Amino acid sequence: MLTWIAPIIVFGLVVFVHELGHFLAAKLTGVYAPRFSIGFGPALLKKRVGETEYILAALPLGGYVRMASREDEATAFLEGGNENSATRAGNPKDGWDPNAMIPFGPKPIPEARWFESKPLVARLFIMLAGVTMNALLAYFIYVGLILHSGLPTVVPVAAVVTPGKPAAAAGIQVGDSIATLNGHPLDRWEMLLDTIGASAGRRLDLGIVRGGQPIHVEVTPAAEKAPDPRTGAPRSLGRIGMVASERFVPISVGQAFGEAWSLTVDNGSKIFAALGGLIHGVGVSDLGGPIAIATVSVQAARGGIETLLLLVALISINVAVFNLLPIPILDGGQILLNVAETIKGSAFSTQTRERILKGGLLIIGLLFVTVMFNDISRNMQNIVRLLGKLFGRSA
Repeated sequence: MLTWIAPIIVFGLVVFVHELGHFLAAKLTGVYAPRFSIGFGPALLKKRVGETEYILAALPLGGYVRMASREDEATAFLEGGNENSATRAGNPKDGWDPNAMIPFGPKPIPEARWFESKPLVARLFIMLAGVTMNALLAYFIYVGLILHSGLPTVVPVAAVVTPGKPAAAAGIQVGDSIATLNGHPLDRWEMLLDTIGASAGRRLDLGIVRGGQPIHVEVTPAAEKAPDPRTGAPRSLGRIGMVASERFVPISVGQAFGEAWSLTVDNGSKIFAALGGLIHGVGVSDLGGPIAIATVSVQAARGGIETLLLLVALISINVAVFNLLPIPILDGGQILLNVAETIKGSAFSTQTRERILKGGLLIIGLLFVTVMFNDISRNMQNIVRLLGKLFGRSA
């Protein structure tokens, strides 16, 4: 059950927030939005409230907000059909309302409520609202988690001390904070881990804090066969029989908002940098698609609500950054298209817009094929094992 629920929660929440941003911005600027859909394809559930039909569709790989547009013919193939014709053909069972606007009734849509009738600033506001909502979702998740857990300190804390191992023999106890290593302050846990790993048979001086009092202990790591923390290859490493964890300290609400902002900007910057690398072919094999998202979602759900929320925040930032790419069917591409039309002084022809949008769809299609290939390649053993169970015969 978790295999199905976790990906739906993660991806569904991110998509919903993104499309809600577009929808609310359209409403605020007076643009007619007859359809709000989570997913594509046939509708599983749908209900009209006011002048908008809300849909839960069969393919949960995105969503859209249908807006009244002069260029309806160019975008209809992407967003659930042409709104300029009453497709319900007057059938009350199909939601026909004689007092409603197209597509729910016979009344024409006022030109003042078309997307193109709004000034460029209003259109940019609508197009940027989705990525803004995704960034805000990640930001407030970080705020909540930081307020709940506090901030990690650079000083690791002994969480487990194995009896009979060097750490226990040196007198280290659970709850001790490791403050210094050979007289130098620790600025990260990896510093301690790397030094211990490279110091089999050599004595180390650790400065610990226990009950607020500083204590110095000497410990000699024992050589053990273990996976290299960086490469995963087996090698002889120093070990002292201690598992360390981070210590979290509470912070004020104001500090939480500041730290969450820094975390959001930092993660967004890293994603921009990664996308920049893709232009040069770096990291293409690391891209993941729906299978990867589903796998990570299940793992995060098993790790608890905090881990799952961290994954939602990270994917939400990814969606925000990705949608800013200058690809025609994404928000970034639509922003460029609208700015170009404003500079040109007139709208592109319907045929030109169709070609541009279909070109964008082709790019997204190629990207989808790439990530699916990566997903299948990484999970080939599991797929073969599943096919074997379904169709295989045993002797």
